Amino acid sequence: MNIQRFTAPTAREALSKARMAFGEGTLILSNRPTESGVEVVATGEETLAALDRNELARQGQRQPAAPAMTRAVVNPDSQVVDDATQLAMSTLSFQDYVRERMLRRRHEAMSGQTPSSELLQPSVARAPVARAERPSPPPAPPAPVRLAVPASITTAPARPPPRAPLAAAPVASQSIVDELQAMKALIEERFNTLTWLGQARQDPIQSNLMLKLIRAGYSPTLARTILERMPEELAAAEAIHWVMEVLTRNLRTDANALAIHEEGGTFALIGATGVGKTTTAAKLAGLCARTHGANSVGLITLDTYRVGAHEQLRSYGRMLGVVAHLAHDRAALQDLLGLLANKKMVLIDTTGIAPSDPRKRDMLDVLDIPGVNRLLVLNAGGHGDTLDDVIASFKSGGIQQSILSKIDEAAKIGPALDAIIRHQLQLRGVTMGQKVPEDWERAEASKLVAMSMRSPVKSAFDPRATDLGFFFAQSAPLQAGQLNA
Repeated sequence: MNIQRFTAPTAREALSKARMAFGEGTLILSNRPTESGVEVVATGEETLAALDRNELARQGQRQPAAPAMTRAVVNPDSQVVDDATQLAMSTLSFQDYVRERMLRRRHEAMSGQTPSSELLQPSVARAPVARAERPSPPPAPPAPVRLAVPASITTAPARPPPRAPLAAAPVASQSIVDELQAMKALIEERFNTLTWLGQARQDPIQSNLMLKLIRAGYSPTLARTILERMPEELAAAEAIHWVMEVLTRNLRTDANALAIHEEGGTFALIGATGVGKTTTAAKLAGLCARTHGANSVGLITLDTYRVGAHEQLRSYGRMLGVVAHLAHDRAALQDLLGLLANKKMVLIDTTGIAPSDPRKRDMLDVLDIPGVNRLLVLNAGGHGDTLDDVIASFKSGGIQQSILSKIDEAAKIGPALDAIIRHQLQLRGVTMGQKVPEDWERAEASKLVAMSMRSPVKSAFDPRATDLGFFFAQSAPLQAGQLNA
């Protein structure tokens, strides 16, 4: 059986590969998205013809006395047959055709009748799809339609044994239902996206808000989720204020609680390399020392990889009148925490590690000590995909607290706020500049959202209104309960 798999970044490229392999008689058996792109399973019409001949030969050997099975001629007036004849059957027509054929076969099997003479070919496909497009053939009598079905569906014998079809019917029926449900979900998702984009284009206010959110750095997923919940008939000014209120309401901060340096506790600053963990630790230590005195602060560093990391923290400590300690392993860290147990705030500076670094797991295991809270430091100027990767890699159980650093260096803080909102982090503060401890601010949701929505300078990365379809075609809104709108 000459059945091959083709993988490409897009479905169009995968179909092109299939046509190059099988020519104009290409038959697509299945397609599905994979991690490396779109996978297409295809074969040629010659393969199906060979299967027809083999199937007829096997049936003739098993039942020599039975009359030869003839191939039923389908109704030439059927719309499905016209589509199949022109080799341009749509997905919706094909879905109706599959449902009709499978239900008729199930009815024949349960009633004990001989199935229709049209041959069904077994297939390894996950879900039937339409044939690859090609130019319409010259006028000719319509050929019998062959259908590729899941491997769990087999051709019933001409004279089924008593009660056997009744036992196999539930299994076959469930397989058909699962395949049709998967096809239905895929079609509904695509049509919902196209419908939503069509409505957005007809509403200039919604289109402008979409474009503004994307240019500000917010993801299509969050933008679509917000705009789908926007009340109708809002004026332009009211709509933008409503969007900003939703963003502000969903950006979680500690505005209703004590500031982190007044609350106190033991905090380990974690994150990728170069996000400003050491400087942030010095700023928090300075705020606590200014409020409660130098004796209220303890400094510990685990950074034994970066050259001069310990000396940098010791220099900050000398400025504040605080001694900085070095811990090489978990046992040393536990001893130092016991020594500094009477301090108002203990800050642990850690090694900057990339999310894919194998040392990350060892470092997190060292910090897995009761009473140690993790503060995830995020670069405000980071790319959205990079921030998603960092958060997913370092996110711990419970409420994950975070700090937004280098906000003065970010051209757009929309990607950072978007990641914090979607991952439901709690923002404890923002930093800017190198001054210790002056360059620190408490996180104010309304101020940060307003800063993100200011019209940025035009960039080569900004989309045009005609590009929005590419952004939203593959995006799905957040699940219910993840956004307070």
